[in-house]
Parts: sequence; structure tokens; C-alpha cells
Amino acid sequence: MIKIAMVTGATSGIGEACMRAFLMNNYRVIATGRNGRRLQEFREEFKEDIYTLEFDVRDRKAAETAVASLPEEWRNIDVLVNNAGLALGLEPEYEGDYQDWDTMIDTNIKGLLTMTRLIVPDMVKRNHGHVINIGSVAGDAAYANGNVYCATKAAVKALTDGLRIDVAHSAVRVTLLKPGLVETNFSNVRFHGDDERADNVYKGITPLTGDDIAAAAVYAAEAPEHVQIAEMLILATHQANGSIIVRNS
Repeated sequence: MIKIAMVTGATSGIGEACMRAFLMNNYRVIATGRNGRRLQEFREEFKEDIYTLEFDVRDRKAAETAVASLPEEWRNIDVLVNNAGLALGLEPEYEGDYQDWDTMIDTNIKGLLTMTRLIVPDMVKRNHGHVINIGSVAGDAAYANGNVYCATKAAVKALTDGLRIDVAHSAVRVTLLKPGLVETNFSNVRFHGDDERADNVYKGITPLTGDDIAAAAVYAAEAPEHVQIAEMLILATHQANGSIIVRNS
């Protein structure tokens, strides 16, 4: 039987890798994101195996409208990958940018809550489904100048744990993936397009890739129905935690 996965933030990075990994494992995928051009390219590439929804998870009304527009044959979602998220800035908390704070909180926390609220009730009703939230090692402990981003990922950890408790009476499973250093456009976004500064994040170490995290997501989703992969911390080999990275000189 063909399963359906919905992946938020699917137009780049970990989200795109998850979209492709689920497609390769015989899922049909609902890909959501803000980049309409990329979504159009996905439709041309994957044809009937993909359905795209263009909206920003920060816009609750747009998310509600998009989900309500799904055709009947795309409504029974088996896996929700809450991936949409970002970091902005790397300044001390007392020098942080208000707009950066709002964007991170609205995307990483409120956006995840919105998608959970829209999709999970039907999973509970059907007594079937799996929510995979993309957290971060940054949610385990704050690192220098990570303040608000770390706080949002700590919130993702708490919300994931809370959801797992709330659906424990059902067969709905809930997984938290906590990546460490992953080379995507994450750092480029964090540094507002400063490519040189972004590239320095990955110097001297072989970082994880989006495909590594996507493989973990598929592994959790494909575990036997009685097995719930509650949490997975995924680090590069020379990364010990959110702040200890040993780099080659």
C-alpha cells in the first residue's frame, strides 16, 4: 500500500532530502514550502507522486487554507515531517535582533504547532500516523550566542515529548530527530547571505548532510508498528555536542 508523507520546508536542505528519501521508499509526498519555483520543479520531476502546497508555516491562515485544499486522495497522511525551521543571527542575547527573534519563534515553534494541530487530529481519529519533528542538538544545551535559536529547539524537544504523551492512547508515533552540524543552506540563512562566514562553519570537519538526516527519518518511519523511535541524536564524527567540535587544522 502506498503511504503519504507530508514534509514542511521541503524546498531545500533537510526538507528536500526528506522529500526525496520518502519518495525513494515508495511514499507519495506532499511537499510544502515558500519557494514556488522549486515546488514547480518538483512537480515536473516527480509527476503524480508529489503534491505541492506553497505557504509559509508562520501564516496560520495560509496553512489552514492549504491543508483544507488537499484532494481527498491526499488527505490520509501517514507521516508528518515538521522540518520547517531556521536560525538567524549569532549575537549575544542582549544584542539580538527583534525581527530575527520573531522569525525564529514564529517558524520553529508556532509553525510546528500549527502543522501539528492541522494534521494530527485525523491521525488520532484513524488510530494511525507518525509525527517526525526535526529538532537540534542545540535544544539540549545552549551554546555561545545561540540563545534564542537554542531556546526554540528546546521548545521543539518539549513539544515533541508532550505530543508523545498526548497520543500515547493511540497508535500514533512521535519521533524527535536532533541533528548536529549539517551542511545545508542553514548557515547561509543564519548569516543573512554571508557565504564566507557560512562556509567557515564547516571548515576542518566532515559535517552531516541532509541525506544523513533523511535516512534517519525514513528509518524511524519504517520501524515496525509496535516500535517507536522516540528520539535520535545525530552528530558528525568529530562533534561531541552542540559546542564541542574538533576540527583539522
